[in-house]
Order: sequence, then structure tokens, then C-alpha cells
Amino acid sequence: MSTLNSTANIFIIENDQQAINAAYQVADFALVERNIRDQQRILPVDVIDDFSHKGLGGIRIAKKYGGSEVSNKTLVQVFRILSKADASVGQIPQNQFGLLNAIDQIANEPQKQFIYGEILKGKRLANGGPERHSKDTTAITTRLDKIEDQYLLNGEKFYSTGSYFADYLAIRALHPEGYTVLTIIDAKAKGVEILDDWDGFGQRTTASGTVRLNNVVVHPDLIMKEHVLADLSKYRGAYSQLIQVAIDVGIAEAAFAETISTIHKARPIVDANVEKASFEAYTLQEVGKLNILLDASILLLDEAAEYLDQLDSQEIVTPEEASKASIIVAEAKVYANDAALHISEKLIELGGSRSSLETHNLDQHWRNARVHTLHDPVRWKFYAIGNFYLNGVQNQRHAWI
Repeated sequence: MSTLNSTANIFIIENDQQAINAAYQVADFALVERNIRDQQRILPVDVIDDFSHKGLGGIRIAKKYGGSEVSNKTLVQVFRILSKADASVGQIPQNQFGLLNAIDQIANEPQKQFIYGEILKGKRLANGGPERHSKDTTAITTRLDKIEDQYLLNGEKFYSTGSYFADYLAIRALHPEGYTVLTIIDAKAKGVEILDDWDGFGQRTTASGTVRLNNVVVHPDLIMKEHVLADLSKYRGAYSQLIQVAIDVGIAEAAFAETISTIHKARPIVDANVEKASFEAYTLQEVGKLNILLDASILLLDEAAEYLDQLDSQEIVTPEEASKASIIVAEAKVYANDAALHISEKLIELGGSRSSLETHNLDQHWRNARVHTLHDPVRWKFYAIGNFYLNGVQNQRHAWI
């Protein structure tokens, strides 16, 4: 059974089934006021607290550090469950998992023990995201300056999902010697300003806004070089993308469930000569297509997660295997993208005019799908997949592939 951490009132999840059970509990809580939060842009602070208190933040931390080290297949199920209930709640903690995965590869032992220990106490980690006006998402101008014996962070980040809820922030910055580092700072440290200025039409309550850094002191023991992540045998992009795929699948599942319930309430088209909308021939055809699309997206997601579990179990991963991981996840991403967008759009069409009423808030699923799928557009997934199978080439190595 789960045990309670007496110092922080945090349950310690010990196995995969407990993680899934906890995810359903958080999802039930998240669903209660989801529509109100979305319509009024109310941040899900109490839901994210529940996520932490139930121990979900540390489920991928290795057992030797006190985590439950659940499988990738369980991890994606957890994110599907959360995202089906509230897509914003699914997205808020996803950066923590991507960051912990990167830290596992670049941090030294004392750094790992400190960071993992804090997460297992219920603390939360988020990123100061890409920079809004840079050339591309990988380019940064945020600086880590050394003034006498102190390291100071200066810069501004955007798309900083989860930062508003975080205890610690992971900030990429340029080291005085010219290379890129990942720094860990206290989210409430002097000089840190976190703005809830995200105004996207979807994923409205993720607080994916601005983080400003003004001479923020960084402990020298919490500065990590990023260059290890460029190793072609690493698959951090596939891992990060896997969670994004799970969020899209969760959105698709929510939209499909709403489609079924909405059709049962809809009036049939007069020309159909049937008593209920659920008996209309063309509606039955469309629902059948949507169900197949959703099932395919779930199967591809699970297949990708199982492949990453296989790589996690190996002592050595070749560059070829890491490339294959990116492609398998990219294939899952394509179907998840289409399932989330297409099902959420069909929900409105098949639900009829009343489905457009604001009181039902059914448009949230399409809005969430459209905004979330902008993170990593599938047009480049198709390119990567085609280049891999036709030319044997897959040389992108970043957090989006």
C-alpha cells in the first residue's frame, strides 16, 4: 500500500497500479469545475496540489532514489487520464517529467539526490520556457553572469507552462564561457517574477506565460552542462514528445466521450426519418470513423511507450535505436494530432446547433487540441518519418523529435 510522507503529507506511490489509481482520483477532482475554470481562466491550483499530494510528481524517479519508477506505458496512461478530465491539468506537470528525464542524464549524483528528494517531498519543478522574440525555440539570450563569487541569471522567458505552480524553475542560460547550461533556481527567489499573462484561446489555465529574471542568484552546485543531451544515443526528444502525444490522446478521448453524450441529446435531421439522432445512418458512419481513429491513436501511443520501455531496460542504446524511438513517437504524434483535432471538430458538427451554446463549453476540446498541437507541428513529423524510411536519416536531436 502507499505510505504517507509524514514531513510533507505526500503519499509515496510504490507501483504502476497505484499511479493509475491516483491519476483517476485527481481526474475526478479536476473534472468537477473544469468548465468554470476554462471559461473564467481560473487556475487549477487546488487540483495541482492534489496531484502533488497524491505522489504523482515522482512516479518516474528511480527506485534507488525513492521513486516508484513506473513504466513509460503507465506514464502515458496517467497523462491520458488527466488530460481527458482537463487538458490544462494534463499539460501543467508535463515539463517536470521532461526536465527530470534530462536531469537524469546530465546531473551528478549530489544534484540528483537533491532534486529528486525535493520532488518526492511534493515540490514541483517547471521550466522557464523558450524566449518569445528569439530566432527559434532553441535560441536563447538569457545569461548566467559570474560577478566575483556569485552566479546571476538575467533574462526573460515565455511559454513557461507550470511555472506559476512551481517551487523550482529550470532555466536554460548561456554560461560566461559560451556554452549552454541548465540551472535550477527557487521559484520565489529574489529577482524572479512569474506573470500569469498567457492569453491563448486554448489550454487557458496552464499559466504558460512570462518568467522574468533579474540578477537571480544561482547556487553553483545547481548548474548543469547540457552538451550530454546532444549525444546521438540519447532519446530525450522522444521521451518529451511521448508525454505530449498522451495529452493529445486524452483530449481526443474527452471529445469522443462528449460526442457520444451530445448525439444522444441531439434532434435527428428531419430527412433521416428516424426517432433519434443516434439512429441516423450518416451519424453512425461518422462515429464509427472517429472510434477507429481514436483506437489507432491509443495503440500507436502504447506501442511507442513500450519501445521506450525497452530502451530504458538496455544498458547501451545505439544511435540507430534512439532514431527509431523518435520516429515511432512521431508516428503516434501524427495520429494523436488528427484524433484530437478531428474528433473535437466533429463533436460540434454532430451535436447540432445546441452544441455551440456557451453554457455547454464543448468548443474547449477543439480549442485545447488546436493550441496544444501547435507545440510541434505534424508537418515536420511527416518529413522526419519519410526521411527515415526512404533515406535512413534521422539526425534531429532536441526536445521536439
